[in-house]
Amino acid sequence: RILAPRSHKSPTSSCKGWHSVLHFSKQIFLFKLNCVCVLKKYKDIEGTVKIEEVNGDELVKRFAEEMEEMLGRKMKAVKRLAEAAEDADLDHEYNETLEFDYYNSMLINTVDEDGNPVPLGGEFPLEENEHFNKLPVNIQQSNIQVPTNVYNRDPDILNGVFMSEALNDVFADNFQEDPTLTWQYFGSSTGFFRLYPGIQWTPDENGVVTFDCRNRNWYIQAATSPKDVVIVVDVSGSMKGLRLTIAKHTINTILDTLGENDFVNIIAYSDYVRYVEPCFQGTLVQADLDNREHFKLLVEELHVKGEGKVKKAMKESFRILNEGSLCNQAIMLITDGAMEDFQDVFQEFNWPERRVRVFTYLIGREMTFAENVKWIACNNKGYYTHVSTLADVQENVMEYLHVLSRPMVINHDHDIIWTEAYMDSVAQSLLLMTSVAMPVFSKKRETLSHGILLGVVGTDVALRELMRLATRYKLGIHGYAYLITNNGYILSHPDLRPLYKEGKKLKPKPNYNSVDLSEVEWEDSEEKLRTAMVKGETGNLSLDVKTSVDKGRRVMFLKNDYYYTVINETPFSLGIVLSQGYGQYIFIGNVSVEEGLHDLLAPDLTIANEWTYCETDIDPAHRKLSQLQAVERYLTGKEPGLECDMQLLQQTLFDAVVTAPMEAYWNALMLNVSGMDEGIETAFLGTRSGLIRFLRYTGIEKRIGKSFLTSTDKENMFTLDHFPVWYRRAAEYPAGKFLYYMPRQDTRAQPNMCGSLEGGQGINVGRYCQKSNTVCLCVCSCFLRVSLFDYQAMCKMNSHSVSSARPLLSVCTVKSLPIQKYSQNQFSKKGDILQPCDTEYPSFVYEPSVKETNSIIKCGRCQKMFVVQQIPESNLLMLVVQADCDCSKHVQENHTMFLLLLLDPAVHNSSVKCDRMKSQKVRRRPESCHSYHAQVRISSQHDTSKNTYIHTTLLQHKYYNNKYYKNFSNVKPPLISLYFVSKEADFVVIF
Repeated sequence: RILAPRSHKSPTSSCKGWHSVLHFSKQIFLFKLNCVCVLKKYKDIEGTVKIEEVNGDELVKRFAEEMEEMLGRKMKAVKRLAEAAEDADLDHEYNETLEFDYYNSMLINTVDEDGNPVPLGGEFPLEENEHFNKLPVNIQQSNIQVPTNVYNRDPDILNGVFMSEALNDVFADNFQEDPTLTWQYFGSSTGFFRLYPGIQWTPDENGVVTFDCRNRNWYIQAATSPKDVVIVVDVSGSMKGLRLTIAKHTINTILDTLGENDFVNIIAYSDYVRYVEPCFQGTLVQADLDNREHFKLLVEELHVKGEGKVKKAMKESFRILNEGSLCNQAIMLITDGAMEDFQDVFQEFNWPERRVRVFTYLIGREMTFAENVKWIACNNKGYYTHVSTLADVQENVMEYLHVLSRPMVINHDHDIIWTEAYMDSVAQSLLLMTSVAMPVFSKKRETLSHGILLGVVGTDVALRELMRLATRYKLGIHGYAYLITNNGYILSHPDLRPLYKEGKKLKPKPNYNSVDLSEVEWEDSEEKLRTAMVKGETGNLSLDVKTSVDKGRRVMFLKNDYYYTVINETPFSLGIVLSQGYGQYIFIGNVSVEEGLHDLLAPDLTIANEWTYCETDIDPAHRKLSQLQAVERYLTGKEPGLECDMQLLQQTLFDAVVTAPMEAYWNALMLNVSGMDEGIETAFLGTRSGLIRFLRYTGIEKRIGKSFLTSTDKENMFTLDHFPVWYRRAAEYPAGKFLYYMPRQDTRAQPNMCGSLEGGQGINVGRYCQKSNTVCLCVCSCFLRVSLFDYQAMCKMNSHSVSSARPLLSVCTVKSLPIQKYSQNQFSKKGDILQPCDTEYPSFVYEPSVKETNSIIKCGRCQKMFVVQQIPESNLLMLVVQADCDCSKHVQENHTMFLLLLLDPAVHNSSVKCDRMKSQKVRRRPESCHSYHAQVRISSQHDTSKNTYIHTTLLQHKYYNNKYYKNFSNVKPPLISLYFVSKEADFVVIF
């Protein structure tokens, strides 16, 4: 606590002498000695230093080439898996009675009541592995996961698992050839999932495994081309009860099969036609995660009423599809019956080309109108399914994917796809990943022309590992690298915040992987940067930006240069940002390894463990080494095989030598008790090479900032995404002045912390004061208000509310408020939920031209004067308040009023939200499209007088692969042009 003598003079007259009692002169003197120590050592070796200008165009191309090479290795591994799977299927003959035991990932290492291994279990050795998120794995072989709704001994499953055993050797060879590979897998069209390395699969709290590989984006995107889908759902009175529940589940399951390269809308019909989201009327919207989740919420609100008239709904569906793409287009009709005559609709909109496929889902056990529903699908190149229970939904919905995949499969087009960012569900971690995947086809001569999709192979790439290639030290203090997809969505960006906190648990935001570049780089108001990158162009541009630091509480004004280019063979584009000033040049020093290593191994020194000084992930023996340990072992010759960044090592050794005198100086201060002010806890220094020196002056038990400069204190350490906050802020502060900074994570737990002091060389001394009951006074005349925007906010809103606006904080709204008692969460009501929202919020920048100001606060019947004065050589203001008028009771009585004044709702109404959700930004469609093949034929014939319906593609029948084809092995496939399937699907007649 800082004390001052009592005075009967007014605050204005006494204020000017107060800053002299703050002992700043002594602290500034100590800092100057810090700087002198560093500068003196620097002068001794200045002759070895050179400064090079950073060429952003060359740097972004070099980073892109390294990423391309890394991702190319993953693609080669996937191609080897696809070839091996197709060869294994070619050599395998289907056996209806096959008996085969395999390792089921749910059952391994499990015993029954007698202590015997359960069927499909058995001993499966697992060992914790650093490379796989410290999960217990078996790197010798893969194992099998089967969803709960799929019988794990079905002949299809057993034959597929037996056939795919051949992939075990390929998995292991791939991993040996490229040790940076993570999960490799084969997802079968029958539902099983072969994963390498093998793991113990953990079910949910109900003991159910809901993971189905066929629902994953990597499977769907590899198995089909981009598609435009209109879901048409019957909400007439006959759909009440269980039928509506099944219909809703069917819609949600279809939505789960769509990705960001697809477009969708949902139409509900009864007596009239309506869009479930009126905002999307007459158009298709991108099926990104945000829109899909939005649709699911609206679907839950559907109610039944009236008579079902599907004809108008079908016409409306065709109209909006006419405005869509030239790739796959489909209408999904979900109904319990169709009585109208649709032929004229199809003749007007779809025949004879049949450009739009129509898939029909008959809901409920009633079969009265089954013939009509079948006729619709059969005559529009679609597929008919009967969904009588909730358990039927998953398998029946998946059938449409196989139909859409046939043109690609018949052509044998092995397109490689890359997915958008997603959370790793296999490892159950919150790390962002992307996957590369490739379809696997049957090469058997007798089925070659019919397009049998066996499944999809793929592997995952952790985006953090990819971004390590854009080495942090080359980008400067404020620089960074980022990746976006062909749709403009962010794969990786330091300002991407994919998680939010619900209680004590971190969860992915509903729209975590559909955050657009324009929502993070919002200063790009004309979207020139976004448009160029989405189109795959190479270039650069400059922007004046307001960037927030310290978790959005502070703002800095920067001039940024953006450089961007495409990563070949992928849908991704890479961008880097270099700030003018510190980002324009790189500082290179040169010292001997012996001298540098000696100073590098000092006990007060650390380096950025998230940076890659040496590659520790290639050799399993190196994975437990910290970066400092790896550097030491490399430089001492103990591990000469380590791959290290020699330029970064050179800079780190140089920084260690130049800053070495600080160790002796800080120790001398600690030994000289009279030389240190009480309350100083830590002295520290940082350099651009990620090196930090620090000395603790107090033990952990007495330290207020307990987490400061620890591994949990990400804001104040060098990370893969950013330099420490104190480093970034001090770098932009005028030379010769000192910056006081309050680490925020400590203030939440310890409201008695006053601040920490930074020097121009990155030297920071923490200083803490005792708890105080004083009132925080906000004086707007000293500050400039700056508007910032957050398009990734999560707002508390009532479950019945339609607004998604977050309350805004404005310190100018009131004059005083007990800060320690304020919390936004106080105002959340029962039933409030967190939802994504867009917000505008203020930040305040000190106006240096205002050296002093004063005003009066009225507190009921009395009033008090206060004076604010700038403290020289710092960013601090001294506030002096007249003490003879007690405002505390007045503030307590009007506490609610102040808080209500403090909350200023954002301007974010439903029309703004609508415009944003349906906006069609520039995007780059995938290059390949497989929507047609001549061998996929259709017949318009339909015989209602008999117990059959006609198709021209035998593959519609689910038993074709397994049971019936072998009875017609003497018939050449091209001659199989027409067949009949009974309603009960118990026999097939082929002509």
